[in-house]
Amino acid sequence: MTPQELKNSILQLAIQGKLVEQRPEEGTAEELFQKIQEEKQRLIAEKKIKKEKPLPEITEDEKPFDIPESWKWVRLGNCGSWGSGATPSRTNSEYYGGTIPWLKTGDLNDGTITEIPEYITELALEKTSVRLNPIGSVLMAMYGATIGKLGILGIEATTNQACCACIPYEGIYNKFLFYFLMASRTAFIKLGEGGAQPNISKEKIVNALISLPPLAEQKRIVAKIEELLPYIDRYEQAWSKLEQFNSRFPEDMKKSLLQYAIQGKLVEQRPEEGTAEELFQKIQAEKQRLIAEKKIKKEKGEYGEFKEDEILFDIPTTWKWVRFGSIMINRDSERIPLSVAERSKLEKNFDYYGASGVIDKVDRYLFDKTLLLIGEDGANLLTRSTPIAFLAQGQYWVNNHAHVLDCVEGTLSLEYMMYFVNAISLAKYVTGTAQPKMNQEKMNSIPVPLPPLAEQKRIVEKLEELLPLCEQLK
Repeated sequence: MTPQELKNSILQLAIQGKLVEQRPEEGTAEELFQKIQEEKQRLIAEKKIKKEKPLPEITEDEKPFDIPESWKWVRLGNCGSWGSGATPSRTNSEYYGGTIPWLKTGDLNDGTITEIPEYITELALEKTSVRLNPIGSVLMAMYGATIGKLGILGIEATTNQACCACIPYEGIYNKFLFYFLMASRTAFIKLGEGGAQPNISKEKIVNALISLPPLAEQKRIVAKIEELLPYIDRYEQAWSKLEQFNSRFPEDMKKSLLQYAIQGKLVEQRPEEGTAEELFQKIQAEKQRLIAEKKIKKEKGEYGEFKEDEILFDIPTTWKWVRFGSIMINRDSERIPLSVAERSKLEKNFDYYGASGVIDKVDRYLFDKTLLLIGEDGANLLTRSTPIAFLAQGQYWVNNHAHVLDCVEGTLSLEYMMYFVNAISLAKYVTGTAQPKMNQEKMNSIPVPLPPLAEQKRIVEKLEELLPLCEQLK
């Protein structure tokens, strides 16, 4: 149950007579209602309120729920003097900037209102149809985005025409009326449906029903509600923390799985699968052969020994720390420069990948051949959880915002390399601020925890079994 649902449940219990017990010595709502009618007639006689046409009798079909015998169904119009406000003409500067607070529905706060930002003058009060409502008046927004929003005046104030104000009669506790209206907000919003703009008229409000308890019980109900509200607030804080945890949990779990994977903790090590040292020597020998056969180019620079602060965590004894560039083949130099016109023709037949293209709109492409590492001019992509993509085997085109990488066949799992880069932060390998990029030298220097090939494949298999479960948690 959400905090709002809990609050709504308490309010519903309150207006149904189920929140506090009934006490015979407190009298009945029928007796209270007769006193209210007497007061209403007195106010009319004293010309403090206007006489309005009688409200219709309440039928059994109108009553939405059962109430205690000591309660009574009455119409809201019989609980107080209701009136909407007005907006003094904006063209008359003499109407604004005075000392009388003028409330708009956006100022309603579902609580006690003690500050209102806009003021009108005594002249506006005298010459226009605005009504000065006393402290304790109950306000409700009648239309627009704020429909059903409430407030209790802690200061005297006028309102605009979108707000209806009730000055309760003696015998109607303004806070009970306030909480009743809050409990009935959904019903009032439904009353306002049907037009281009949601709209509750004053007529609809005064004709709506209220379940009325004796005055003493009204006060006990309000006291119980306000005793419980702090607990709801505490529940809401705990709920919010839980919601934040739940929203983060799938991504946190994904990150944890990737971290376990690259630290050798996701699957067991098997001695019969050999060591990463043996695999590394095989990769070096194969790369030298390909260079000699002029199938790949010899890369410039040395990767150097690892510094102590580069080794971020311990790895199994069968694994080996290596540099990214020492095990990968960079295909950047094999690109064919294309003009815009040439590229537009080719794009009709082949997918085109770049920082502002397809790869900018998806997490990753997983097919079977080449690793695409987003880096240059792609600061926005560097901050994403998956700045790596696999491209389909065959013909494709990329722009200069990406590094295109391959490996010696039968020595590396490109899927494992993708998951590795997704598990680390690339930020430290990015240079520049106005136009951040990751150049080849930086990319080649990235430390990689290398497992034996068979273990790489088992890690990938396990990740592809578990990661979809993280997505399901979302």
